[in-house]
Amino acid sequence: MVLDVETSGLDVARDRLLAIAAIGLRVDWARGRLDVCLGDSFEVVLRQEQASSRDNILLHGIGVQSQREGLDPTEALRAFEAFVGEAPLLAFHSAFDEALIGRHVRQLLGHRLANPWVDIEHLCAATHPRVRARSLDEWMAHFGITCPKRHQAAADTLAECELLQSVWPAVAKECRSWRQVRRLAASRRWLAAH
Repeated sequence: MVLDVETSGLDVARDRLLAIAAIGLRVDWARGRLDVCLGDSFEVVLRQEQASSRDNILLHGIGVQSQREGLDPTEALRAFEAFVGEAPLLAFHSAFDEALIGRHVRQLLGHRLANPWVDIEHLCAATHPRVRARSLDEWMAHFGITCPKRHQAAADTLAECELLQSVWPAVAKECRSWRQVRRLAASRRWLAAH
């Protein structure tokens, strides 16, 4: 499952989760094939008591009315949890998404998500070590991927799916399970830290 979030800011300890989008994946490990399942998608705006700042709204496009009329946050997170089930969750710079979603799930649902997380950026760097990209925009430019509406959860999720498909042939040469994919991504995280 590839996902992206929109938030009221970049502080994972304080900022609010505004929206989540996710798209399903189907992997044929024997053939090394990854398919994006557009019909298996999820998108929700979480209702906010107070809308985010004007500058924040200009960035992600979720207006005051949309924020105030969003789905009750507890219901939204329950729906998200039901949608993803036990699937691995993949995101670009996933630590941010994992922290924001995790904090809100703990606060509103009283437990933690058990899903394993994989950082798409780490997969990109592990499979293309000579590319000096770090941001999503840099990786998209490297692979010639365009996103007509950046910083909108559903559009960014689709761009991340395209990026994942671009690196998947190299991932599939090394991995035959999600455990191996997580290990490959973690190896890049370890190398980046040293």
